[in-house]
Amino acid sequence: MIKIFIDQGHNPQNPNSGAEGNGYREQDLVYEIGIRLADLLREDGRFEVRVSRPTITTQLGTSNASSLAARTSAANSWGADWFISLHANASDDPNATGTEAFVYSSASRACPLAVDIVESVASATGEPDRGVSARPTLYVLRRTAMPATLVELGFITNQREADLMANSPGLYARAVYRGILRFFDYA
Repeated sequence: MIKIFIDQGHNPQNPNSGAEGNGYREQDLVYEIGIRLADLLREDGRFEVRVSRPTITTQLGTSNASSLAARTSAANSWGADWFISLHANASDDPNATGTEAFVYSSASRACPLAVDIVESVASATGEPDRGVSARPTLYVLRRTAMPATLVELGFITNQREADLMANSPGLYARAVYRGILRFFDYA
């Protein structure tokens, strides 16, 4: 069985709460999408899944650093095979749009997984595919013992994308799930 750790990127409140935009909070959007994704993976039977925030009120750590450490430590101690961190992007430009992902390096085993997820989300939502980039400074990418990707599902500061994430979390969960299936040649 493939063990996937789903990190719903942020705490419900500070420290390490997420971005806000268009009346939504990132931590609420990615919590719901992550729970739905975990349910899809569990129903599949080929995956074992854990989430960083099993409840909407789950608070990890007492600082940004300890929150990030709690997420990676949970995945590492469980022995996850893959780590997927879900986020909503933010920009000063309300027209910024699209989905993208980050990996530790372009040579990482997580890079093809990230590509499949981004392509699947872009296809399902009609958002631009902003690609996959190396970002070795991101804590969750450098401190996980397994291949890891951080996925920016869409822009919370873009009204259309924020509304879509809020009102259609299942669309995003299914798109990430299809990207995972494509990566493992299960599609």
